[in-house]
Amino acid sequence: MRFSNKRGGTAADYTITTDGWAHSPPHSQTERHIPMPRDDSHLPTALQGLRVPLVASPLFIISVPELVIAQCKAGVIGSFPALNAREAEGEHPLLDTWLTQINEELDRHNQANPDNPAAPFAVNQIVHRSNARLERDLEICARHKVPIWITSLGAREEVNEAAHSCGGIVLHDVINNTFAKKAISKGADGLVAVAAGAGGHAGMQSPFALVREIRGWFDGPLLLSGAIATGEALLAARAMGADLGYAGSAFIATDEANAQPEYKQMIADGSAEDIVYSSLFTGVSGNYLRGSIQAAGMDPDNLPSADASSMNFGDGSSKPKAWKSIWGAGQGIGAVKSVGPAAGVVDRIADEYHAAGKRLAAEFAE
Repeated sequence: MRFSNKRGGTAADYTITTDGWAHSPPHSQTERHIPMPRDDSHLPTALQGLRVPLVASPLFIISVPELVIAQCKAGVIGSFPALNAREAEGEHPLLDTWLTQINEELDRHNQANPDNPAAPFAVNQIVHRSNARLERDLEICARHKVPIWITSLGAREEVNEAAHSCGGIVLHDVINNTFAKKAISKGADGLVAVAAGAGGHAGMQSPFALVREIRGWFDGPLLLSGAIATGEALLAARAMGADLGYAGSAFIATDEANAQPEYKQMIADGSAEDIVYSSLFTGVSGNYLRGSIQAAGMDPDNLPSADASSMNFGDGSSKPKAWKSIWGAGQGIGAVKSVGPAAGVVDRIADEYHAAGKRLAAEFAE
C-alpha cells in the first residue's frame, strides 16, 4: 500500500511544456495512436503508453467485444462488465467466449501493427453479495489473464488476490475518501474516483474535492470519472492530480455500442439538463436520461427513492431487468453531437487534449 502524498515520476510529468504540446496528433492509421509526450513510468505497465490517458468505462448492456476492441485499437483502454456476457441456461459461459474473441482480435492487430499496438482491456466485476456469478467469473478472468480488473460495489481481498494471481491489477470504484481507504486496505492497486456528474452509479462530491482528499494520502494510480467527455476535461483531470480519465457516456453514441438507436440519438441530442439523479432503479444513486424516464411513464422530477437492499444482480442470466429501458448517462453528454465510430470519439478527445495543453503551455510561457 502507498500512503504518501508524494507522487511518483518526475517533475516533467506535472509540467506543461511548449515542446511537449506543440504539435497536433497524427491521424494516419499507422501513426495516430502514438502517445503524446508524458512521463507515465510511475504507473503499472498496463496503464502506460496510451494514446491519451483514458479508460473507456464499462457500460451496462452497452459494452460488448466490438466496442472494447475498437476502443483498444484506437489507443485507449476499453472495458466491459463481466455481467454483460449473459448466456442462456445450460450454454457455455459467454464471458469465456468474449475474452477469447477480444484477446485473439487484439493479438492479430498487434502482430499486424507492431509499431502501433492496441491498448490493453479491462473487465469490471460487480462484487456485491447478490452477484451469484462472481466466483465463476473470477476464475474465467484469471484463466484468460485479464490485465486490468475494475471492481465495483464492494472491496474484497479474495477478488484482488484473483487478479494478482494472473498478473493483473485492480482499480476500485469509489465515491468518497472513506471507501477509497477501505479499497486500498483490502489490496486494490488503484482507484476510480466516481465524482458528481458521472453516468450510471455516481457520487455526489465535486471532483476537485474528491481527488484532493485522495491525493492527500494515496500516490498510486488514480482515475477520475464524472463528465470526462472532452479533451479539455481530461486535461483538467490530470491537472487536478488524476493519472487518467474515465469516460463512458461519449461511447454510448457509437456504431459499436450495444444500444438502441433511440438511446444513442438521445445522447447526441442531450445536455446536462437532461440528466436526472435517482436511486430508484438500482437502489444506488445514479444519473439517467430524463427522456427515458418519461418514456417509461414516470415523472423524472418526482421519483421515489430506493435503498441499497433492493439491489440485486442475480445470476447474470439472459432474462432482462425491469429497468432495462431506463438509460444511464452522465452530465458530459453535451459534448456528443452525433453518432459515429468509437475511434472518432478517441480522435476528438485526443485533438482537444493536445489543443488544450498547447493553449495552456502558451499562457504559462508568457
